[in-house]
Amino acid sequence: MLIRVRNETRAAELGRDVRVASGLWPRLVGLLATPELPAGKGLWLNPCRSIHTFFMRYAIDAAFVNRENRIVHQATFRPWRMSAYIPSARGVLELPAGTLARTGTVVGDQLSFGGEP
Repeated sequence: MLIRVRNETRAAELGRDVRVASGLWPRLVGLLATPELPAGKGLWLNPCRSIHTFFMRYAIDAAFVNRENRIVHQATFRPWRMSAYIPSARGVLELPAGTLARTGTVVGDQLSFGGEP
């Protein structure tokens, strides 16, 4: 399933074609099978409180989101990195590197996860 994700605080679209990974296998595979992550694409891992970029070929932005859809932590991860465990997160939004900076997205911003694009 694909969804749209918006930063309601900044009135900015973060992704128009974000794939939802909620089962065990889709969460384990994540973005590993992709050669790149184009603008507008992304992955919503739910539930999730930590990520890694082992075996990935490109950097990603990650926004850790709590149950109220607020960002509680964010970072850019190069390949072969691992995040800390973020206990307050319920899920992680993975986006092309630079998306969070380009949209001015910061910790505390409110996100919305819409229906199909």
